[in-house]
Amino acid sequence: MNRRSFLAGATAPAFVSAHSLRAAASTKPNIVWIIGEDMGKQLSCYGQPHVNTPNLDRLASEGVRFDQCFSTAPVCSASRSGFNTGVYQIATGTHHHRSHRKDGFRLPSGVELISHRMQEAGYFTTNVRQIRPGVQGSGKTDFNFTVENAFDAPHWRTRKPGQPVYAQINFTAPHKGPQFPRARRENKQLVDPNKLELPPYWPDHPTVRDEYANFLDAVNLLDSDAGALWEELKKDGLLDNALVFFFGDNGRCLIRGKQWLYDSGISVPLIAWASGDAAKSFGLRSGQVRRDLCVSLDINATSLAAAGIETPKPFHGRPLFGAAAQPRPEIYAARDRCDMTVDRIRCVRTSRYKYIRNFMPGRPYTQFNQYIETSYPTLGVMKELHAAGKLNATQSLFMAPRKPDVELYDLQSDPHEVKNLAGAPAHKQVQTELAAKLDKWLVDVDDKGRFPEDPKAAEI
Repeated sequence: MNRRSFLAGATAPAFVSAHSLRAAASTKPNIVWIIGEDMGKQLSCYGQPHVNTPNLDRLASEGVRFDQCFSTAPVCSASRSGFNTGVYQIATGTHHHRSHRKDGFRLPSGVELISHRMQEAGYFTTNVRQIRPGVQGSGKTDFNFTVENAFDAPHWRTRKPGQPVYAQINFTAPHKGPQFPRARRENKQLVDPNKLELPPYWPDHPTVRDEYANFLDAVNLLDSDAGALWEELKKDGLLDNALVFFFGDNGRCLIRGKQWLYDSGISVPLIAWASGDAAKSFGLRSGQVRRDLCVSLDINATSLAAAGIETPKPFHGRPLFGAAAQPRPEIYAARDRCDMTVDRIRCVRTSRYKYIRNFMPGRPYTQFNQYIETSYPTLGVMKELHAAGKLNATQSLFMAPRKPDVELYDLQSDPHEVKNLAGAPAHKQVQTELAAKLDKWLVDVDDKGRFPEDPKAAEI
């Protein structure tokens, strides 16, 4: 695919003019990625009640909201190693969480960070830290590979006059850690735990409600920080001609979310916003809602095209706009070792069905993971209630001594993915079709997860 083919065509929304993207570097749009860590679709604009997210809601009302965007991994380092390169993490050997930190591992030939490609195209690249007093970006990269000079500087204000900017701003909230107590200190109004509707796989317990409410408090805090960032971007003129994406690196950090391939672990928000010449060229319609499937790799592909950069090879992302925007009939995701917890899980998801294959079914959902044991109080409650025989059948699924070999869910009738249809005669055909798709994908991307991990590559 070349830049001309990307810009040709007139689907809505579409890039309708190639001129601005072929112009001098000074007329190229600023490209801004705002990334929420462990951020599921818990925003008002996605229908989440009891949160107050006016800044991100406004971004969605002025831009395009994607309702079915997914990360390619349910944990940060693997997901980030994917969307920062545009290549599935299982294809580059960067699929294990927090791996290759000390062994000098490099990306395969032809695979590069998007920030490096932007630098080569004349962009000033920044992973912003200090936004204003009391508001900071984390500066997070968390790559599962060795790389030098990933960004030019920790702020856009040291760029050359007229130089276009590629910026990442990573907000820690709602990641477990210091942001949770900060949210309760700084938010003027806290989420009422008693008003929350719990998913059926959690027991109705005060500790469970409190953890969920505190997570949503942190989402509200992120929205406030995003509002402060927006004011700084606007003040410095970066929004006059810009393409902005807000998205999550992986799903929510609550039990059965992060680290798992259920939608709560891989479903992420995605909002695209454009202004100035960029808005005219991109043809984004304010308030549009897209329900087609996409993955976070596609944000990379769209950003490269907007900067006038040819699609590299190998590459798995697809542009979200224009004639070259090919709809995805399904999406794929993968989970491998997370901290000390060894596992290998793969999934394929269509708009209606999810097929999950557990390659290590003998390893239960609750095999020891220090991060989860110490950071997820809901798990402790579930263990106590399970031991006392007080969990119902749905809540007991996560406490099973082993995982199913295969899981199949009808997301239309079972959005919480608790009714496993694998092996059911009525769903034999769809199970066979999805299994074949997954098999083909694993071969096409050369899944490195089929090989045991070198212990020297792990950081535990």
